[in-house]
Amino acid sequence: MNDALRKKYIPMTETTYYTLLAVKEPRHGYAIMQYVSTLTKDRLLLGTGTLYTMVGRLAADGVIEVFPEDGKKTYRLTPEGMELLGEETKRLGQQLADGLNVLSGGV
Repeated sequence: MNDALRKKYIPMTETTYYTLLAVKEPRHGYAIMQYVSTLTKDRLLLGTGTLYTMVGRLAADGVIEVFPEDGKKTYRLTPEGMELLGEETKRLGQQLADGLNVLSGGV
């Protein structure tokens, strides 16, 4: 993965992160919104404007790909997108570990 892509997306916004989690498996737009809503227990609700602007940008950058399925645009991660998602998940895990350490009286 190129450094420009990494610099652009890490750290990720919460909406981007959850959208990429959603398209680990192929999903169309409404299914992405439902998946994110379910995964976050309605804490994060994606609007259509937010979602379609974001997937357009992600597709243009090669993070996700778009393909037709059953007359709908369907989205899925590219290998570069999967790599970005893995890096961001690792970064968030370290951030959580640091926070838990400090709150429990560590460093």
